[in-house]
Amino acid sequence: MQFNSGNFLIETIVPIDELIVSRTDLKGIITYANETFAEISGYSIDELIGKSHNIVRHPDMPKSIFKELWEDLQTKGKWSGFVKNLRKDSGFYWVYAEISGVLKDGKIVEYKSIRTPISFEEKKKFQLFYDELKIKNNEKIRKVSYE
Repeated sequence: MQFNSGNFLIETIVPIDELIVSRTDLKGIITYANETFAEISGYSIDELIGKSHNIVRHPDMPKSIFKELWEDLQTKGKWSGFVKNLRKDSGFYWVYAEISGVLKDGKIVEYKSIRTPISFEEKKKFQLFYDELKIKNNEKIRKVSYE
């Protein structure tokens, strides 16, 4: 994936009164995306449907967070946490995500995710936490240069 370095530092703010909603199959392939998800991510709904949800995975996110997410979905049927997502134009947006399994006849058949905006203080806190986590796990962290 190529990044437009001009947009990499540009944040899209999720409006306080909006919910980003999507559903995926059990492998994380998007089966439903609401208009807000498309608008905030910079993709059209048609571009999102059929793609892996990690199409919006930001490189600042530690791999261990997604490992935990999938483990929790398998064992608890739900996960929640703070996520920095990547837009199509290489910008980003932060959300609080709540993901849970959708049951049919007592069996999980898909996952639904509802994402809401978070505060500037939460963004700062989790950016620093995720940077520390990536360093601890020997993952590369971004280097920002203003030269």
